[in-house]
Amino acid sequence: MNARDLLDTIWIVPALPLLGAVVLGLFGRRIGDPRAGWIATGLLGAAFCWSVVMFAALLSLPDEARRNTVELYTWLRAGALEVNLGFLADPLSITWILLVTGVGSLIHLYAIGYMHGDERFSRFFAYFNLFAASMLVLVLASSFLLTFLGWEGVGLCSYLLIGFWFQRRRASSASVKAFVTNRVGDFGFMLAMFFIVGALGSLDYAAMDAKAGGIAQSTATVIALLLFLACIGKSAQIGLHLWLPDAMEGPTPVSALIHAATMVTAGVYLVCRTAPFFERSGDAMTVVAIFGALTALLAGTVALVQPDIKRVLAYSTVSQLGYMFLAAGVGAYSAAVFFVLAHAFYKGTLFLGAGTVIHGTHDEQDIRHMGGLRKYLPFTGIAFVIAWLAISGVPPLAGFWAKDGILASAFFDDAYVVYAIGLFAAALTAIYVTRETLLVFFGNERFHPAVATAAGSDVSGETGAGEDGSAPAAAEEVSAATTSAAEGAIVSEPALAHAHVETASPTVDYGTHTAPTHLEGNPHEGTSVMVFPVLVLATFAIFAGLLNLPFKRLEFLTEFLDPVFGRFYSPYPTSFVAGLTLDLVAIAVAFTGVGIAFWLYRKGLADPELDPLNQRLGALARLFGNAWYYDKAITYLVGGPIRRAADWLAGVFDLKILDGAVNGVAHLFGFASRGLRRVQTGLVRQYALGIVLGAVLLLLYAVARVGIS
Repeated sequence: MNARDLLDTIWIVPALPLLGAVVLGLFGRRIGDPRAGWIATGLLGAAFCWSVVMFAALLSLPDEARRNTVELYTWLRAGALEVNLGFLADPLSITWILLVTGVGSLIHLYAIGYMHGDERFSRFFAYFNLFAASMLVLVLASSFLLTFLGWEGVGLCSYLLIGFWFQRRRASSASVKAFVTNRVGDFGFMLAMFFIVGALGSLDYAAMDAKAGGIAQSTATVIALLLFLACIGKSAQIGLHLWLPDAMEGPTPVSALIHAATMVTAGVYLVCRTAPFFERSGDAMTVVAIFGALTALLAGTVALVQPDIKRVLAYSTVSQLGYMFLAAGVGAYSAAVFFVLAHAFYKGTLFLGAGTVIHGTHDEQDIRHMGGLRKYLPFTGIAFVIAWLAISGVPPLAGFWAKDGILASAFFDDAYVVYAIGLFAAALTAIYVTRETLLVFFGNERFHPAVATAAGSDVSGETGAGEDGSAPAAAEEVSAATTSAAEGAIVSEPALAHAHVETASPTVDYGTHTAPTHLEGNPHEGTSVMVFPVLVLATFAIFAGLLNLPFKRLEFLTEFLDPVFGRFYSPYPTSFVAGLTLDLVAIAVAFTGVGIAFWLYRKGLADPELDPLNQRLGALARLFGNAWYYDKAITYLVGGPIRRAADWLAGVFDLKILDGAVNGVAHLFGFASRGLRRVQTGLVRQYALGIVLGAVLLLLYAVARVGIS
């Protein structure tokens, strides 16, 4: 079997997790826990193995021949338009399926331990496999329409997974919010397809690659901006970013799968795949770069002061996605893809590490109640530290090479404002991730009962509030009522499996006062099935930079992607000295951010209610903590003026004006018909009289006309 014959079997990659979704959906209850998890993980792992085979087959072809489309059958035919159900294997799609199946398999494995004991364990993995299959269809599709099918598939699965613990009102609301917000963006995708058919006569990517350069620039701009609207929704860019932080209400493996390696990067994939439209437009690329830079900055400021361990990572994801679009906007597509890979490794580590912390502290998510956990979760702590340094941009970890490549591309593309914004956002990244790492794994232990802390003693017997980092007395006493309320607010995730009533969410909003913690015993490390994926991802976060080092003959990923992006201009350092200078600036910014956070949080928190960064930022902290009040503004507008306008349209304009006009016409004809009905008497003499009168009138009219002429 030659390479092309092998590539024709690429449909096996999405078929394997789809098979898992069907089997678990039909027989999951009988299969049970943990076998359902192993089946789902095994099938996605098999898809990863076949993806490696596809990579090897593609690599065996010459550079100019690394593109293979297999058409399974004709999906629909309408006039001259024909859409085939086909899969495209090229360097871009192969890179993405390796990412989705590889990282996805590790997250599936982690979820076996994390979701153990859940009443709907099998259903969870059915959704997980269906999500992976949808994402694989999205990136392997040979046409816009099939991509849209996968696009909607991941949207549906995100709704099911974010709201998996529907007993929590916030989880149910978050799933609806994600679904509705993404529909706004998807409207742009649908409109774009209409314009593409009109401009190219086809929805195949092959037609786009061949003809996009010859269409009118204005048409290309419209198509590109409509596609980018879809990306804004799916990848949570500024304007439609508000769904992603709330999506943290889902189980932590969902957060890792959706927000590290799959769904949220779909927008980046779409921009890269449809680069011919963006390149033809030019103006659309500027819009993408600006949106990316502003998103990186805005989300970075919000992450600075969040008290919830997952919320920090959620806003971090939004910010990191901004970098990916920034890169695509300046034409550095390979740098954007490289950043997607690096981000999947270190952000997957951070999310799964956060899940282990939550699991080991019985559903605690408030980082103000943690501290010193490296002693109790040593493997998770090591992995988290590696990912922290990687995302902060500390060399030689993967995050440094990925982020530095994007910033350098912006600079050498003469986008100096975008570069400056990206550099400042990089400093924010180093600050907020260092803050989270120190408050969770280092400093004083703050997870013991508040009474013991107030007495100046922790469980390990360390006392005082001096240089040893232990917490001083924050209060003289804690009321029983407050204690009871705090206990009621914290519900263990495994307990949700058997809960049939609404339960409280452990998510901690900014501005929430710290409630006394009552952790029974000490925190504990996760099981081996949870720790192993975290350590593997952390290892990749160390060495993934080797995929695309900025030196000649070492840019392996860029060279691999060259058949897709090689025809487009890509900004490149003008000299070795210029590139090195930018590297040194990026390193200085990273260490500055780490240093600022270390200075503020190296000893933890003396009082959980008093966060040093909050105190120093003052009013800005409230602005950042409330996410610039954007979500609240949307809530006010939708629930206030927009709701009243909708009520007026429905109750006044529709019922009284539109319906009134239609009903008025009906009443008019009814009135006229009742008048005419009186004439219909059935008497011959009346009809004869009518005929005579009519004849007289016609005669008079004729005489009048003759007289006038």
